[in-house]
Amino acid sequence: MAGIILIETNVLSRPIDVALVERYSRGDAEPLFFRSVRALVAAYEQRRHAPLTHQQVAPDLRRLMEQPPSEFDSRIYVDRAVQQFYAEDPTDAARSNAKRIGELIRMLEQCGARVFLFELPYAEPIEGSRAAATTREIIHTAFPDSKRWLAIEVNRGELRWADGVHLDERSAVIVTQALEHTMASARAMP
Repeated sequence: MAGIILIETNVLSRPIDVALVERYSRGDAEPLFFRSVRALVAAYEQRRHAPLTHQQVAPDLRRLMEQPPSEFDSRIYVDRAVQQFYAEDPTDAARSNAKRIGELIRMLEQCGARVFLFELPYAEPIEGSRAAATTREIIHTAFPDSKRWLAIEVNRGELRWADGVHLDERSAVIVTQALEHTMASARAMP
């Protein structure tokens, strides 16, 4: 199992959704008969509606990148998110998640995978909030090795958020391209 795994650390301030983990962790959750039927349906759909290739998507991405940043006024959503980010105390969840992520990283690296951490940018008011700052401090303390972190270097003036937390479509492409560039450099490192 050699490969690269990326972990977004912004979301480590949320507690583990135990019900979700249990739902997808049970090996006996569905009868074997339905697994084969589901695999058949998936294969049929994959063949009939194959995902677009990069070559097919590239013109749309270019057009999107040629557009100016959105002028959508998201202040009301950002204000709500800021209130939530100042009201939350993510300390316990972030510490617990950092510990679990550390265990998973060790397991994955023993299997030959390379694991990198990254932080998606938030809108400025949220970036400095108590929840974001606390989570960032805990995660960086737990994983201090700078070689483990992928820096996303973008012109923040080009980024827009629908709600202060989630990037709009154009911004997501900008960040993805920056992340791909950073990953290319990371792949070259031993």
